[in-house]
Amino acid sequence: MNNEVYTFALKSTLEEIRDACPDVSSTFIFKDGQILAKDETTNEETVNSTITAFNAMAERADVIGSLETVTVQGANGQVKIACMNDFYLTTVSSKDADEKYVNTLTQVLVPIVIKLVEKIHPASADDETFTVEPEPAEEELVEEEAAEEEFAEDEVTDEVADSAEDEAYDSDEAETATEPTDEQETLEEEEIPEVDDELLLPEPPVTQLIVENLGGLLVPSDTVRVDKALIAEWNEIYAGKKLEEVDIETRNGKTTRCKFKPIKDSKHEGKGIVRIPEKIQVTLETTKGELVMVKPVVA
Repeated sequence: MNNEVYTFALKSTLEEIRDACPDVSSTFIFKDGQILAKDETTNEETVNSTITAFNAMAERADVIGSLETVTVQGANGQVKIACMNDFYLTTVSSKDADEKYVNTLTQVLVPIVIKLVEKIHPASADDETFTVEPEPAEEELVEEEAAEEEFAEDEVTDEVADSAEDEAYDSDEAETATEPTDEQETLEEEEIPEVDDELLLPEPPVTQLIVENLGGLLVPSDTVRVDKALIAEWNEIYAGKKLEEVDIETRNGKTTRCKFKPIKDSKHEGKGIVRIPEKIQVTLETTKGELVMVKPVVA
């Protein structure tokens, strides 16, 4: 996705939020430590300070799957950082702000805009680049034609010489040809065709699982979580092989390949679920409670 497209759409959204709720004094969105969009009243130095503080906290924190927002209360207001897809939305509001109203604006409006922009401008189309080679100058064309003619003459000469050498070699070979020795016949008999180990591997087992939401701060949007017991079963089948990704297919035929990790929360273990981030759910056009088929990718 082109960042310029996101910047334009998100900046307009942030301005609308601030206009609709005057108690919100500042809004901005960042991702991977970079500012994607901010309203006109927000100071860039303040944004960078906030991002630095957030990154320092993230480095010291474990991945927490149930954490959705971070709120810092102050004497005159509050600062809230909320995770939305791969983005982090920050709002600064006064103590008199209607928190429910602000949450409704930010948590509904921003994700809708992100999804609309992704559908209108898919990443594959934006990332393509086209280059046009410059046409060679007239002098370069003349030099190339001359070089080609010289090469053609040399090639004819080389072909005549090679033909003469081949005739001489064939004559010598006919004179010195002998019957194969007993040792050569034994070596030929002992040759064993190579067997490709990949052909001996069993087909990846397909497991039907129920979709469960996976979200929160610091949670990778390209990684799903499955039971440890299922991962152990895969590792036993493909001992010594590298298993880092899975293929997921919906009942409607939508498929995607993504990374996987074990489920960390014990309350979700052994329930036949696969925890999937919102971004992957959008790609698969599936939601919580739907059935999907999961199988490991053998590297």
